[in-house]
Amino acid sequence: MNFSDITPLSLSIILCLFVAVFVYGRKKSKFNLPPGPRPLPIIGNLHILDRNRPYLTMHELSKKYGPVYTIKLGEEKVVVLCGYDAVKDALVNHAEEFSGRPKVPIFHERIKGHGVIFAFDDNWKVMRRFTLSTLRDFGMGKETIENKISEESDFLVKKFKSFKGEPFDNIMIINAAVANIIVCILLSNRFDYEDPTLLKLLKIADDNVHLLGSPMAMLYNAYPSIMRWCSNVQKTVSKNVDEMHVFIRETFTNHRKHLDINDQRNLIDSFLVKQREEKPNPKLYFTNDNLTMLVTDLFSAGMETTSTTLRWGILLMMKYPEIQKKVQSEIEKVIGLAEPRVTHRKDMPYTDAVIHEIQRFGNIVPVNLPHATTQDVNFRGYLLPKGTHVIPLLTSVLYDKDHFVKANEFYPGHFLDSSGNFVRKEAFMPFSAGKRSCAGESLAKMEVFMFFVKLLQNFTFQAPPGATLDLTPGVGLTASPMAHKICAIPHL
Repeated sequence: MNFSDITPLSLSIILCLFVAVFVYGRKKSKFNLPPGPRPLPIIGNLHILDRNRPYLTMHELSKKYGPVYTIKLGEEKVVVLCGYDAVKDALVNHAEEFSGRPKVPIFHERIKGHGVIFAFDDNWKVMRRFTLSTLRDFGMGKETIENKISEESDFLVKKFKSFKGEPFDNIMIINAAVANIIVCILLSNRFDYEDPTLLKLLKIADDNVHLLGSPMAMLYNAYPSIMRWCSNVQKTVSKNVDEMHVFIRETFTNHRKHLDINDQRNLIDSFLVKQREEKPNPKLYFTNDNLTMLVTDLFSAGMETTSTTLRWGILLMMKYPEIQKKVQSEIEKVIGLAEPRVTHRKDMPYTDAVIHEIQRFGNIVPVNLPHATTQDVNFRGYLLPKGTHVIPLLTSVLYDKDHFVKANEFYPGHFLDSSGNFVRKEAFMPFSAGKRSCAGESLAKMEVFMFFVKLLQNFTFQAPPGATLDLTPGVGLTASPMAHKICAIPHL
């Protein structure tokens, strides 16, 4: 039979049958995602999100749809978890089931599952185990790295003093100081703050943090096949990553030339030793691609979140000088002019509370890094299929009013009892939780405490004359302070 023989009536009947099969003949899915706002065709719920700070909209939506709901970012359904109870339930009580990573286009197209942050399955498990054990081997949580932080804090103080109380921008200076700690672990090295190589790496990392959290990146992830042709965001990110990778590959190539199995000086040496040991195995994990991406991950993550926390700390001390004075009084009472050490922390409850409140209020990673279910999982009355994209919204935990009475204010009293003793809060979750929590958490805690105390021991921070201090966070993958200048007034 020729197609020309089909009458209009026959064609109509065939089309009706197709529609009937499509609409009524499909098997009903056994999965039931939680309800959420009604999506529009093609764009989903993108139109209702704050394009610069989507986490604000996501948090607000939980008031209407509850702590577990679904939104559509373009055509992809995403389950959002809000509030301490829901986030803890997923990341801690169902840790294995929520330990996956979705293949977010702007990350996956360049990273392809290498490294540790966006790695998957067994590769992620091997890289995370190696990262944790090697960070511990090279001093994380030990006196050796504490000495390095103390030494670096002296360089930072010297740099701040060079401005003689005049206004300056502290972004690159603090980034450089913090970066030198992770560089020490990765490369057994430190850079001068004006070193062009370090400044280039810091600029690359800073640019990508802003690009990856931009509205254009959100659109790219929703429509990668279209945006690839009409947006430069992915090209710019890839170009930046390639530049960093060139430096890293050159570095570990040089390390390979001088590798001594019996004298492993840093993380790269340890990885190269593992690489040699693994050679006979058919399934390789300790590859050059994994090493390149792992060093990139640790450099970027090890620098960005800690330096952003310190910058929030200085800004908040300028905004609340009475709190700054109380911290300085406690420093003078407990430490005096001695070198700050981690052991001092237990005797400094007010300073400890202030640092915790800086991390809570600063809300450094508000959206959290995305998670995915590793298997079909029953969660709070819903059956989520394997591979479901999940956002455990950290901003909703750190600003949970059931746990922080003045959630929208900077209030160190959140971490103090009526007698002024430090109080731990279970909803304090700036490093996330569960199997994907920050691998460098203990290192970050040491850095923030020692740098912060050393700076306030040596300076009083003030806003430049006539300046307005804006606590609105900037746009980016992390919520860093808006650009501002500081005055560091040295103590005589």
